[in-house]
Amino acid sequence: MTELTQQDLTTRILAALSTARQIIATVDDAAASGPSALPGWDRAHVVAHIDGFSRAAARQLDTAGTEEPFEMYDGGMDARHDAIEMTALMRPDALVARTTESLDGLETSIRGISAGEWHLATGFRNGTVEDLFHAIWRELVIHTSDLALSNSVADWEPEFCAHLFEALEARVPESRRYILQPHGAQRITLGNGDDATVLSGTAFDLAAWLAGRTPLGPVQATADADGTDLPELGPWVVKPKAKNQ
Repeated sequence: MTELTQQDLTTRILAALSTARQIIATVDDAAASGPSALPGWDRAHVVAHIDGFSRAAARQLDTAGTEEPFEMYDGGMDARHDAIEMTALMRPDALVARTTESLDGLETSIRGISAGEWHLATGFRNGTVEDLFHAIWRELVIHTSDLALSNSVADWEPEFCAHLFEALEARVPESRRYILQPHGAQRITLGNGDDATVLSGTAFDLAAWLAGRTPLGPVQATADADGTDLPELGPWVVKPKAKNQ
């Protein structure tokens, strides 16, 4: 798959930030309490998560390369979940203002990273600034569509879908091999197991399925030339980049 340059990835992140801001700005009282695309979360929860992630990511970028990086979330994942629940209780106008501020801060931090700093260590999964930039791209694009307002998985551009196919390959169980057949594109093989399943559909629907989201259109699964149910996926695990990359 084609690797995005630093400039290309940064440009796409800034575009995703702009889209997120525009859509979050439309979240009023009625929209905030409406269901998101994530089971158990209304839109206020998704906005609260975007806010918390943006603040955490900005801190990681601002402190990249320190001898002992901060953990992504103070108090770990339990504290992260608690913060989402509390922030989601805010008045929608205050929540939107808070999240807009955090997205603005994240943009400032992104623009402050030089090309020579992409290798610096962060507290995000023991990765680098480059790893975090990819995570920011994923979080913004996926969760903006999770708001189920004027954006959906159909807005995921081909380069983003290609990134998800590579980044989320670790979700394929060890014994399985999933052969993705996007309409009008080359096949993509994920996993090395003997048990093979071919999955066909649009690139964004295949990417949505791999990301644990509901595809907009049909994703057809075939095993041994026969139709079958969609196969299982493992937990959300992002494939680490090779150390020499």
